[in-house]
Amino acid sequence: MSTENTKPIGRLYLVGIGPGDPELITYKAGRILEDTAIWAVPKSKNTNGSSALQIAGGLIDASGKKILDLDFAMKKVFMGETLDPRLLDAWRVSAAEVIKYLDLGEDVVFPTLGDPTLYSTAFYLLPMIQEKRPDVQVTVVPGITAMAACAAGLSSPLALGNDVLTVVPAAFDDDRLRDILTTLDAIVLMKVHRKMDALVALLTELDMVDNAVLFERFGLPGQTVYTDIRTAVGKDLHYFSTMVIRKKHIQVEQ
Repeated sequence: MSTENTKPIGRLYLVGIGPGDPELITYKAGRILEDTAIWAVPKSKNTNGSSALQIAGGLIDASGKKILDLDFAMKKVFMGETLDPRLLDAWRVSAAEVIKYLDLGEDVVFPTLGDPTLYSTAFYLLPMIQEKRPDVQVTVVPGITAMAACAAGLSSPLALGNDVLTVVPAAFDDDRLRDILTTLDAIVLMKVHRKMDALVALLTELDMVDNAVLFERFGLPGQTVYTDIRTAVGKDLHYFSTMVIRKKHIQVEQ
């Protein structure tokens, strides 16, 4: 008689948990977090603990969960270019840890800040798992993005009418940023904490400094909103810093 384990592989959930306020976790994300016994959480070696775990734990009691701490190196990723082998190795190590439980038939949930499809570590992990387990069933649950929460905090739209909106990641090290700022209507700059001095100088040069608002740790304890971004120059800003720039406003004719 065959002794082969025929237990089906577990399901993988990539779940967006929003920008920081546990009350912004969707009903579906909360249900999956509640029902899944194993949480795989992204934890950078350069930070203390997991922000995703803290936020998810603000809604769901995590004391009875199995927590898999996955390390993700804090390195820029440039799509279309050869990736640092150390990054790939780190992702494969994390994937192997998740696969170990999936092979036991256990479901695993990976909570990630904001939305899994927008600059999330979730989609660095997924191809490494699918490389080894191509038949794994995957459910992706969208979440509220930081930029949506920031705009809502100002009672302002991100884009309206014929506005063209662009989202620029932290790795904006080329001259395209100037072109984006001068040609598009609404711009979101992600993780600008190390670039504020240069950004304020550029936006001042382009006469756009008054169109920008900076959000630091929005939705988290200690959040700060800079409606005058010049006051953020020289500050040691948190990694979770987002800038929203809108050029146009509704013109109501009298």
